[in-house]
Amino acid sequence: MQKDQLLTRLLTRRRALLAGAAAVGAAGTAGLFALGADAEPVRPAAQAAGPQARRALKPSAYRLQPLTGYGPPRAAPGRTLVRRTPLLRVSGRGRTMVLTFDDGPDPRYTPAILDTLAEYEVRAMFFVCGEMVAARPDLLERMAEEGHVVGNHTWSHPLLTRLTRGQIRSQMERTCDIVEEAYGDRPQWFRAPYGAWNRAAFQLGAELGMEPLAWTVDTLDWTTPGTRTIARRVENGAAPGVVVLSHDAGGDRTQSVHALRDYLPELLDAGYHITVPKRQYA
Repeated sequence: MQKDQLLTRLLTRRRALLAGAAAVGAAGTAGLFALGADAEPVRPAAQAAGPQARRALKPSAYRLQPLTGYGPPRAAPGRTLVRRTPLLRVSGRGRTMVLTFDDGPDPRYTPAILDTLAEYEVRAMFFVCGEMVAARPDLLERMAEEGHVVGNHTWSHPLLTRLTRGQIRSQMERTCDIVEEAYGDRPQWFRAPYGAWNRAAFQLGAELGMEPLAWTVDTLDWTTPGTRTIARRVENGAAPGVVVLSHDAGGDRTQSVHALRDYLPELLDAGYHITVPKRQYA
């Protein structure tokens, strides 16, 4: 009887130990789920229960499954501030300048400007009008391939201060859409026609994710003052952070094309780095 009682006690104690171990395992699994509730992805309990998880996955499957988790996490989209005045200059190391061309693309002048920029391995900004892009989307494809930045210059180049808020939004949105279709990305920069900004333009531009960029040096090339005059204005106004305004459409831009060929090598020989700006997100 004593042996039977002893055997009974041992079996009862063993059952208690097994039951306690099972309870601890269940509690650990529950804790893992609680921690995983705020993180993605949440792992199933079967994989989190120690040895069983290792047996469930073959080595090859284990190596392949986490690949999408490698690398830096995708950053949250930046917020564009609503400004009260447009940016006039850009920051950069050394003698950095930006060349910008408005109103295009125009098949009579834009290709020649792109040819000159390519010859000197220089990138520039093109503030395009949506209706011009609709006629020659291939020119935006070339801009994308050659590393130029495309900005929004409205659809039909109106004076924004005479438009309603809804009309301004339409001008901007339609141009953003067609630029994205032709260029591959939505524009991150906006320039008001005639430099006529108002509160609605700043607000709507920010809502569409665009920064307002004006200029530091105006070549006044639209007045056709002569090739040498245009080039001299750029050369005399050259300085670190300067943004130069020229045009590749909107009239006869032959002088603008020829002036670029004159002043661009002069700027490079003087040690200027001609580049495109980078966005600073809040």
